[in-house]
Amino acid sequence: QVQLVESGGGLVQAGGSLRLSCAASGSVFSINAMGWYRQAPGKQRELVARITNSGRTEYADFVKGRFTISRDNAKNTESLVDLQMNSLKPEDTAVYYCNAERGRILTWGQGNQVTVSS
Repeated sequence: QVQLVESGGGLVQAGGSLRLSCAASGSVFSINAMGWYRQAPGKQRELVARITNSGRTEYADFVKGRFTISRDNAKNTESLVDLQMNSLKPEDTAVYYCNAERGRILTWGQGNQVTVSS
């Protein structure tokens, strides 16, 4: 089992920055990759950024050059993944979810609201 606890998010003006953090605990040794997804009202959940155990990153086109995902596996019992969000736009407003992949098993965080005002 893996548990995810998110922090960060909030309200920011367009052009500002926010940082999301996610701490994974439990069977972190079984995690293959971690990432961030988002879901805006009336829309499907979509991938924002993803990072594998080897450090390979993947970004959605709409955040390339603005968002940066990073991961810290220094502790055997915990894995941390952050999402630094810069140059935020009103269309980035959504609930952001942390995700951990263990093969086909996906674990989700509780979700954090990010609101960008124009």
